[in-house]
Amino acid sequence: MTSGGDAPGMNACIRAVVRSAIFNNIEVVGIHRGYEGMIDGDFTKLESHKVSNIIQRGGTILKSARSEKFRTKEGRQKAYEQLKFAGIEAFVAIGGDGTFRGATVFEEEFGIRCIGVPGTIDNDLFGTDYTLGFDTAINTAIDAIDKIRDTADSHNRLFFVEVMGRDAGFIALSCAIAGGAEAVVIPETETNIDALISTLEKGWYHKKSSAIVVVAEGDEAGGAYDIAKMVKDKFSEYDTRVAVLGHIQRGGNPSVYDRILGSRLGVAAVEALMEGRKNEMAGVTNNRVSFTPFSKATKHHQSINQNLLKLVEVLSI
Repeated sequence: MTSGGDAPGMNACIRAVVRSAIFNNIEVVGIHRGYEGMIDGDFTKLESHKVSNIIQRGGTILKSARSEKFRTKEGRQKAYEQLKFAGIEAFVAIGGDGTFRGATVFEEEFGIRCIGVPGTIDNDLFGTDYTLGFDTAINTAIDAIDKIRDTADSHNRLFFVEVMGRDAGFIALSCAIAGGAEAVVIPETETNIDALISTLEKGWYHKKSSAIVVVAEGDEAGGAYDIAKMVKDKFSEYDTRVAVLGHIQRGGNPSVYDRILGSRLGVAAVEALMEGRKNEMAGVTNNRVSFTPFSKATKHHQSINQNLLKLVEVLSI
């Protein structure tokens, strides 16, 4: 099943789970709409041909939903009864920390084993270098930023570009470096408007014809519109504009990396269940498949690389 926000590469992972299971003579069922579909018994037997021609598609063929009912003991009891009636002994959950926390409680109460695959564009789960969808999301965002830079340069404009990242700044930081941004604003660091203005003034002094500031949506100083207003009040040299990329970052055909990552982790998840593992997330560390207990993957979060933050500062002059 897929749960929480969709991420490019989920379909590649679904395909890998199905075909790996069939290869090992295991019957596999697709659960539609995550935990909500589990409670409703919305199951479909999946065979090899049913996952043909999906590896290149964004989104998820199994659909996704957030389930308030699964947060209750009654909801989880109903989900267990549905799984038991269908003869389902274990499941692979492609999602984020909320998905894995739910699976942990579910196993503790009813003994249904789960292996998780990190499917979130935010890249903020502990225990894997990359989460499914992150690479596609940053490539989608950087394509938009490149186009915005053309317009900014043509009109001597300052653009504040808001990217996704409610709790984490990994997308913003990667896009800031790859897009040649003058500054980046992320939730992990305190935003100093005066320091930001100082950076922009230095660029103006060096006769830069445009400027880009990448803003993670969850920054404590506000989104791109709020920060742009604070800067514009004190720095009028540039014609200021705001662009919010929004959900465009979550869609589209997955990159080669996300297709391969989804394939690797889907197979690894099936093999882990065959070995008797439970409540662990399959990830990739130093390009090798690794497993992290849900308790660690959800309790801890990836830390921002301070060297990359310094890189933005150095390259902005």
